[in-house]
Amino acid sequence: MIVVKVGGRVVKNSLEKVILDIVNIKQKIILIHGGGDIVTEYSKKMGIEPIFVTSPEGIRSRYTSREELDVYIMAMSLINKQIVAKLCSMGINAIGISGVDANIINAERKKRIVIIDERGKKRIIEGGYTGKVKEVKGDLILNLMKFFDVMVISPLALDIEEKVPLNIDGDQAAFAISKAIKADTLILLTDVDGVILEGKVISKLTTTEAKQLSTKIGPGMNRKLLMAAEAIENGVNKVIISSGIKDLPVTNALSLNGTVISNG
Repeated sequence: MIVVKVGGRVVKNSLEKVILDIVNIKQKIILIHGGGDIVTEYSKKMGIEPIFVTSPEGIRSRYTSREELDVYIMAMSLINKQIVAKLCSMGINAIGISGVDANIINAERKKRIVIIDERGKKRIIEGGYTGKVKEVKGDLILNLMKFFDVMVISPLALDIEEKVPLNIDGDQAAFAISKAIKADTLILLTDVDGVILEGKVISKLTTTEAKQLSTKIGPGMNRKLLMAAEAIENGVNKVIISSGIKDLPVTNALSLNGTVISNG
């Protein structure tokens, strides 16, 4: 089974290429999509100014207020159904869900988060409606995939304790799902060609090398490398970080173009 995660910039600028490519791939695919730029666009249209925060590790992320959570759910549902509509119109047996449906992804709301404020100081603030994945119902996903060729999943999760949906990081969702179903391949489609060091794409990394390299590259990609190593240690065969902007992006990644992280 292949899991494909499409980053927000790829969703905004190159989604059609991804969909057309998936149509011609004769394997079952789970597609997890982002869409942060589109959420921002709709938030502004509705008079809600998006808030972004930076972690002590230098990772910039969306701060999801209760007000913006509604916009996030709306935008992600729109993206999800647009993808499913296109796939179904081209003869693909596809279904679109979020992690909330059937509580496929269970998460815990982050009650407090540490940020770097405008003065460069660490500060603890209320966590908003962002969650950390706690459990994925891998068996349920695999059972559903007996009936469908493609499953499109929005990065939302259910907080059972507080009984609310939560915004979860798309990468985190993709890695958690891949581990839960022991995916053969996880493809991360980004707006770059792979992991780049000193101007060159690194073609292959072992889990040990990925962990070591994570200390030398920028925020965001370093997290992908750490999660990739953990995923492989938990049963995923390989993780490929590749360009989602090129033609045939999924086929290109399956041809091992980009950065391939594996045990061997």
